[in-house]
Order: sequence, then C-alpha cells, then structure tokens
Amino acid sequence: MTTGRKTKQALNQEFIKSKPTASLTPGQMLTILRQKNELSQTQLANATKLAQSTISSLESDRIKLGVERARALAKVLHVHPAVLLFPDWNESEWVA
Repeated sequence: MTTGRKTKQALNQEFIKSKPTASLTPGQMLTILRQKNELSQTQLANATKLAQSTISSLESDRIKLGVERARALAKVLHVHPAVLLFPDWNESEWVA
C-alpha cells in the first residue's frame, strides 16, 4: 500500500497536542482501577483491611482518600499511590 500525496503532506506538518476532555476524581480513579483488577468492593476491602463501606464512600467521594489509605489501596491495585491521590496530574503544567 502506498501513501498518498495529501497524507504525506499532513504527516510532515506539526500537530497540535490534544487537550484532556475529562477529569477524574480520586474516587472515580479508584473505581476504574478496582474494576480493571476485576475486584469487587468486598474483595478489595478484605485485601486492604478496610471496610467495604469505606471503599464505597471513597469511590463516591463522600470521604477523602488520604495518604495511608492510598498506600494500602495502591499496593493491592498495583499502582503508585500518586495515581490514586492525583488522578488529573499533568506534568507539563508543573515544569519550570
């Protein structure tokens, strides 16, 4: 398959970086990671020694996550705690 002239021209141009269209709360990130790891709230609660009601409250953002809870959850979910604490972190915004 060959590349057409217009396609080649488009590939030689600079592209504009896309902007995020959605933002996540720590609770939403927790829900996504829990589901990705195929865990129920009860299974996650048992693995982290947190109450299932606490997991539910965290996922619905009724209570704050906090560093200690983030550490416990991150270990079971196989991510860094910052992924849970700062789900919308954009490194390019903080470069000096």
